[in-house]
Amino acid sequence: MEEKFKSGFVSIIGRTNVGKSTIINSLVGEKVAAVANKTQTTRTAIRAIVNRENSQIIFIDTPGIHKPKSKLSEIMIDTAFTFIGDVDVVVFVIDGTSKEIGRGDSKILEKIRQAGKKTILAINKVDLVENKADLLKLIDLYKQEYNFTAVVPISATKKDNLEILLQEIESNLKEGPAYYDIEEYTDQTMRQLVEETIREKALRLLNDEVPHGIYVETEKMKERTTKTGEPIYDVEATIYCLKRSHKGIIIGKDGNMLKRIASYARTDLEKMLDIKINLKVWVKVKEDWLNNDTLVKKFKLQ
Repeated sequence: MEEKFKSGFVSIIGRTNVGKSTIINSLVGEKVAAVANKTQTTRTAIRAIVNRENSQIIFIDTPGIHKPKSKLSEIMIDTAFTFIGDVDVVVFVIDGTSKEIGRGDSKILEKIRQAGKKTILAINKVDLVENKADLLKLIDLYKQEYNFTAVVPISATKKDNLEILLQEIESNLKEGPAYYDIEEYTDQTMRQLVEETIREKALRLLNDEVPHGIYVETEKMKERTTKTGEPIYDVEATIYCLKRSHKGIIIGKDGNMLKRIASYARTDLEKMLDIKINLKVWVKVKEDWLNNDTLVKKFKLQ
């Protein structure tokens, strides 16, 4: 008997830096979500698509749950919680190295209970857990709080048990059509990919020198043909930061930091889009943009 085709939307939710975006990228096999060890790396809910033989799974990578300190933070958290109720399956990601249920995870559990959705508990970073007895205790703690559909220990960086996670998700989806073409792996526009990629490289290279208060806007994107007949995209983007002192750090001595950010971003974009990119990046100061209603609304998905 031929197996029926399944499809559905899956929200990946969890605290900041538990590895949600790394899981998404590992599952899809392409880089669609920004990955950096900082709060607010993912600012919008990014849809990534996994096409399997008998299913299509649309993942929604939501912003990490953290204590809001600005209008942007509030919108990000609202976005994350909204998608709990609007999907078929929830994947709640926690850090396997934690010893207890923290305040942020408790808040997420509360929202999951209210939504009453099928929820899979994905315990990430298990490769970093030295004492497996601690992991079992953590699992018991969470099982006492909610009746999870499944509990899957994983390592996103090592790709351990990700196939098991996919199988669990697939088993909880209903019969349905493919919502996207099988060649697609994300519904992000090219502009969004450019902005996410540049911002990720900036966050990674700057470490803690500049707070997370930066955003990127694509100013120009135009395709042309080189003299040799090769297609190429001319892309111009601006990194906005909060302070003039931050601008100097982002640019770096003799412009070296900005050159590195642009170079690494271009390399990633060319791999993702399979086309040559001529990328130019500038830096501008826009003070207190985190509390600017017009700017922060661009990060809220409908």
